Amino acid sequence: MAIVDALPYGGTCALRGCDPKKILRRGAEIVDAARLMEGKGIDPSGLKINWSDLMAHKRGFTDPVPDKMEKGLTGNGVETLHGAARFTGTNTLEVDDQPYQSKRILVAAGAIPRPVSFTGADLMIDSTDFLNLEALPKRILFVGGGFVSFEFAHIAARAGAEPIIIDRGARPLNAFDPDLVEMLIARSAAVGVDLQRETEIVSITASEAGFAVEVKTGDQTTTIETDLVVHGAGRIAALADLNLEAAGVSYGDKGIIVAPHLQSTTNDAVFAAGDSADTKGMPLTPVAVIEGKVAASNMLKEQKIVPDYSGIPTAVFTVPELARVGMLEVEAKEAGHDVDVRFTDTGGWYSNYRIGETSAAAKVLVDKSDGKILGAHLFGPEYGELINFFGLAIKMGLTAKQLKSMTAVYPSVGSDLGSLI
Repeated sequence: MAIVDALPYGGTCALRGCDPKKILRRGAEIVDAARLMEGKGIDPSGLKINWSDLMAHKRGFTDPVPDKMEKGLTGNGVETLHGAARFTGTNTLEVDDQPYQSKRILVAAGAIPRPVSFTGADLMIDSTDFLNLEALPKRILFVGGGFVSFEFAHIAARAGAEPIIIDRGARPLNAFDPDLVEMLIARSAAVGVDLQRETEIVSITASEAGFAVEVKTGDQTTTIETDLVVHGAGRIAALADLNLEAAGVSYGDKGIIVAPHLQSTTNDAVFAAGDSADTKGMPLTPVAVIEGKVAASNMLKEQKIVPDYSGIPTAVFTVPELARVGMLEVEAKEAGHDVDVRFTDTGGWYSNYRIGETSAAAKVLVDKSDGKILGAHLFGPEYGELINFFGLAIKMGLTAKQLKSMTAVYPSVGSDLGSLI
């Protein structure tokens, strides 16, 4: 058994994504927490993020990962190859001109920034570059209104930068509850994140002061001067360089076309998981892990087990975070459910009053016919943890009454759960 990677071992999440991002977010959390308590016993004056030290803290986690990962693999009898893999046939490929053959091949190559066509697109940096910045510039423009842009903009704002998010749509983060997204947008503006909606990038050019970004809103064209432009306009499966055509593997922007059990529909030797597979699973690390385990089991045991995607939560780790699990309100209604929408503004609740936060809310969707939870949408501090209770309830088919019966530690954010349902 062998694994090949053109990049250091460890994967996107541990080295270039979720984990290092959340380490940087910790600096933003500290600054924001102190500011919320100003006049309540805490003097935040003089408190600031030392970007260089914060990046060093991040590297303290990421730098050891590749070596640890490889040692773990080789210790279990897995050969670790380094280089670019390309298919040469149905079940053959080459790695830097060295040929290999295998009965089964799993493609889990991750994703890359979505190509964009405006002039000067090559002047942007991507999320990997942002997570390796040695110094944080003052003016930063993010292209696209998704996870990357909002999370990085919140970090940058608390670090003293002036972030702008350019989004061509009317509503960013459209996979999340629209009411809570608007609350997040207002909270973002309050900390200095400037969101410009229904605005498109026309061009990016280098200037003496950094970059001149020409944008168009309706019929009006303006120029924004910035020090850095970051690509946050989505990602596509990183499959273009694998020469999948040689293996007869059908694929698209969303990944390899697979059967529900993650086997290619056009080549029985090939399986795919994570960003490399076109499935109904969300583009999340936990989903990739689930799919990887299922695909590996199916490959080894020649089974057709299908991943269970129910009750998988996701969150935008802004400060505070926005989380969801299950159906959106509109999805539940379109699916024919008789929905009881339970919305609660929790900005004045004890858990938030204690830390000075005033912007927080929850929306829980309950099926009136059987009392089961269809979806939960949360915006507020520590709600990235609270959402997991709702995820478990959905996965296990619990009713709102059953979840409400849980007794939690008090006082804690978890103890708010029963009052949200």
